[in-house]
Amino acid sequence: MTDPERTGRRLQQATIVWNLAEVVVTVSLGLAAGSLALIAFGLDSLIEVFASLVVLWHMAEDGRGGQRDDRARRLVAIAFAVLAAYLIAASGRALWMGTEPDQSPIGIAYLAVTALVMFGLAAWKRRVGREIGSETFLAEAHMTFLDGWLATGILVALAANVAWGWWWADAAAAAAVGVAAARESAELFTDAGHGRDGSGPSIADPA
Repeated sequence: MTDPERTGRRLQQATIVWNLAEVVVTVSLGLAAGSLALIAFGLDSLIEVFASLVVLWHMAEDGRGGQRDDRARRLVAIAFAVLAAYLIAASGRALWMGTEPDQSPIGIAYLAVTALVMFGLAAWKRRVGREIGSETFLAEAHMTFLDGWLATGILVALAANVAWGWWWADAAAAAAVGVAAARESAELFTDAGHGRDGSGPSIADPA
């Protein structure tokens, strides 16, 4: 195993540990405040754990056959799709019913730290993914990047609720990320269907 591969494994393991903690913290804060966005973020963390486990499974296999690469990308795409379906449905229901969450200053502070961690992890993963030439690793790095934007969007929404009483911003932020997750899922499925081998540009490595 090369040094970049060892680093990649450790990054995925660190992601799993961090996101499992996120599940407990954000879901608990979300339930306490009645915040769909915080609960959604906790569920997103579960999807991220699943994606990291898929990447670890993929790295444990010898070689990188096209069929195995496609299967791994499809699994990550399914994770995106599940997250998108939940966020869009739940946020639509919250907006329709006019559900108003309570304020959560602790949630805002936690999301600020999480956003920084996720963006840092995503950048590191992209660098390692290019070194080991793994399209699946790069796709998961993009998911971590989306997780950082999710944290940022929800942070802004919660802050808007505190500052101006914009209760709808909570559900709107969750819906926006749901749409983005649906797009990522569709593109990953398309890449897998075309038998991408990681030699060309992709959503995870647009350059």
